[in-house]
Amino acid sequence: METAATTTQPADNLPELSVSELSGSIKRTVEQAFDRVRVRGEIGRVTLAGSGHMYLSMKEDNAVLDCVCWRNTVNRLAHMPEQGLEMVATGRLTTYPGRSSYQLVVESIEPAGVGALMALLEQRRKQLGAEGLFDEDRKQPIPYLPAVIGVVTSPTGAVIRDILHRLRDRFPRHVLLWPVAVQGERAAEQIAAAILGFNAIEVGGPVPRPDLLIVARGGGSVEDLWSFNEEIVVRATAESLIPLISAVGHETDTTLIDFASDRRAPTPTAAAEMAVPVRAELQARVLEAQSRLVGSAGRLLERLGGDLRGLARGLPHPTRLVEQKNQDLDNAADSLRRVMTLALSERRGEIRDLAHRLRHPRETLAEKCAALAQAAAGLRPAALAERLSQLNERLDRAGRAMDRGAVGRMDEPRGKLDQLSKLLESLSYRSVLERGYAVVRSDGVPQTRAAQISEGSVLAIEFADGEVAATAGVGAAQPSKPKPAATTTKPKPGGNQGALF
Repeated sequence: METAATTTQPADNLPELSVSELSGSIKRTVEQAFDRVRVRGEIGRVTLAGSGHMYLSMKEDNAVLDCVCWRNTVNRLAHMPEQGLEMVATGRLTTYPGRSSYQLVVESIEPAGVGALMALLEQRRKQLGAEGLFDEDRKQPIPYLPAVIGVVTSPTGAVIRDILHRLRDRFPRHVLLWPVAVQGERAAEQIAAAILGFNAIEVGGPVPRPDLLIVARGGGSVEDLWSFNEEIVVRATAESLIPLISAVGHETDTTLIDFASDRRAPTPTAAAEMAVPVRAELQARVLEAQSRLVGSAGRLLERLGGDLRGLARGLPHPTRLVEQKNQDLDNAADSLRRVMTLALSERRGEIRDLAHRLRHPRETLAEKCAALAQAAAGLRPAALAERLSQLNERLDRAGRAMDRGAVGRMDEPRGKLDQLSKLLESLSYRSVLERGYAVVRSDGVPQTRAAQISEGSVLAIEFADGEVAATAGVGAAQPSKPKPAATTTKPKPGGNQGALF
């Protein structure tokens, strides 16, 4: 019993700590001892929360370290961590009492050496290439002589001076510089924004839109040129509607922008040489082309002149052609004159024949004037004298107009009228009345049946020489039987009217 009491006695002197006190003490100890550390390891899972914070893990064979990168730090990272990549993280170690764990608060992270960077570069190249950003059919031709060239580079480096100097020597052009940082945390965003900004310039606006873009930077290490490997820069280059030449680093340096650009230049100076031709060479070519054009035009004119002279020798003289045509025209005119004279003579004969068959308009006018004078004799002469004078003048004018007019065809209509008159006379019912028949009408309507006449009806009986009135008697509605023609007698005057039927 004493031994048991002896072993438990020291525990009674330890102070009692709450869980929060112990967790806080551990937190302070860890943060003081590991305030600034650099950890190297392979990136495990990477999670980007909706709040913008990033959670990841770094691992080795038998150890795992949880890491957290706050949102404001994530926005400043030059290299985003990717799973499976070996990287070096710099930050401070802290604990998380809620889970009794510790974690590294990442302040910066970068690939572990050139080998890791190249592995990341190859992985990103395959990923973007699979999306078709490096396909040849996406590349645009470089304009032969751009009027405006946009340059994306640092405003203080030797690159812009080399480009301007080379352009001035070869063919001076209007250059627009978009100053950017070509190295550092914000370089990739500025380069992408410059490319998109040049493409956003409107054609015909106050700022001229470039016909060609040059993205340039001098040489450097892989880390120095890493901004041109960022995905944001590669996508902006592939989406550029303006043809783009990439001139990043020296001839042996290769970045992802070189694959996405329309043309790659080994140096910024070479990019300027690709952009414009040599003006002196162009002038020499133009003069040579001009000389060749003048020579070929002279030879063509000489050949065509020879052909024309050869054709002229085979043609007759124009005067002979005109003489022959004049003679043909005179013959045609004589023939036409004879034909017209004969035709006019025939037409005059036809007109004379028609005129002999017509009654002269003066005779007709004389008859009308005589009838008018006879009608006017019974009227008051004083009141009609002026009117008669006017009518006479109108008649005279009409007569003169008829004399001047063409002779109408009067015989044919007069003959047709006579025929129709005879036909009408032969078909008229009056010729039947002349043969002893009569027409009986009741209220002006001819009656053809005895049954149509009622007793007391007033009848009108038309004979050949006149019309008499009669009244229908008793039995008028009953038609009588027709009597033989031999016993037919004339009705007695004053007798029964029904006996007429």
